[in-house]
Amino acid sequence: MAAPAPAVTLRPAAPGDRFMVRRWLADAEIEAWWGSRASAEAEIALAMDSPSALCRIIEDAGQPVGYAHAVDAGLWGETLPDAIPPGCWDLDVFIGQASHRGRGVGRRAIALLADEVFSTTLAVACCIFTSVKNEAAVRAYEQAGFRWVSVWNDPASGPCWVLLKERPR
Repeated sequence: MAAPAPAVTLRPAAPGDRFMVRRWLADAEIEAWWGSRASAEAEIALAMDSPSALCRIIEDAGQPVGYAHAVDAGLWGETLPDAIPPGCWDLDVFIGQASHRGRGVGRRAIALLADEVFSTTLAVACCIFTSVKNEAAVRAYEQAGFRWVSVWNDPASGPCWVLLKERPR
């Protein structure tokens, strides 16, 4: 019999977590998917300073292992792809601790974050944009209930898959 999966939880990110998040952003694997450290830090700082964003530290069995946030996609302006409906929230996640990657932690964290968005906001859907080169992430998002809707050329990241999860009925 397989051991039960460790408990993945989300807790609100606190100002003191910024140093830990910055350290994770220095990892070359994180930078490959989130872009330059400076732009990723700026995005996270904006989210953490916004009263309408949900910023979370991902914990695996009580240990901080990653970061996630959800932001009303309408805040990104008119640069969004046509496949994103008004009232959609954009979710982003990374697992900072390399030893916790590839173990389903990200999939469980993104599912928890989407559930939180749907239970605390009027979001009609959640969306995720990920590089077409990051197939492992796409598979994790699909397992968390997201479906592929299009490919979009993100001005900052290049070709990205657009994935959507509609509000449960």
